[in-house]
Amino acid sequence: MIEPSKDKRRGSGNTPAKAAFDPNGPVGRKLKSFYDVIETEPVPNRLLDLLEKLDEAERKANGGS
Repeated sequence: MIEPSKDKRRGSGNTPAKAAFDPNGPVGRKLKSFYDVIETEPVPNRLLDLLEKLDEAERKANGGS
């Protein structure tokens, strides 16, 4: 097994691993931009129909109306 400090595949080591997970770093900003676009999309009618069917099945299973 290669020790992480001696693994040449990990890059030069100039960037701490913590920076890779920085939510304000380049990766974090890109992920946020993707999420913001998805978040504004409407919920598909097919999914809404499936959720309604699930609610109806749960009401029937619980003896509700």
